[in-house]
Amino acid sequence: MTTSEELFSIYERGGAAAYFGEAVSMSEHGLQAAFFARASGAADALVLAALLHDVGHLLEAVPEDIAEWKSDAHHELIGSRWLARRFGADVSEPVRLHVPAKRYLCAVDASYFDKLSAASVHTLRLQGGPMSAAEAAAFEREPFHRQAIRVRAWDDQGKVPQLAVPDFGHYRELIDRLALAGFGNSSGGG
Repeated sequence: MTTSEELFSIYERGGAAAYFGEAVSMSEHGLQAAFFARASGAADALVLAALLHDVGHLLEAVPEDIAEWKSDAHHELIGSRWLARRFGADVSEPVRLHVPAKRYLCAVDASYFDKLSAASVHTLRLQGGPMSAAEAAAFEREPFHRQAIRVRAWDDQGKVPQLAVPDFGHYRELIDRLALAGFGNSSGGG
């Protein structure tokens, strides 16, 4: 089974489910994030990170109703570990850091919190809230923190009901090319 077939199978099983408190499905959310990444001229690895940033939600069972979430699911860690076995750090590390990027942005940009959806505000509380100054400084030392901030922006954008974007088949070649490249370009690009 190719990596794209494996991913398509995962998204076929759970991607049609509502994206926890948002007006789009899990698949629509990832596809929209990738669409916005591509539209901004992001490097291929970052487009793929945007597409797959929430794959961790589909790998572990969590309550479908976000109101039932009493603790953080750590989907960014689950997803990044899974992706790291198939792609280079330029894909998996922005995924690992996209939740810390939300916490970071809430700490350093006073207007960012007001842009979050109600569901993102709820999960922010479970994820530890805005970072402290020490946490923000540590985040800034992460090699892929800038890429994670970009993925976070596309994550926040990718919640538009009925937005027409390319489907998963559009990304098949990209997925398999980057998977076959193994750890590829770890510079992070984009």
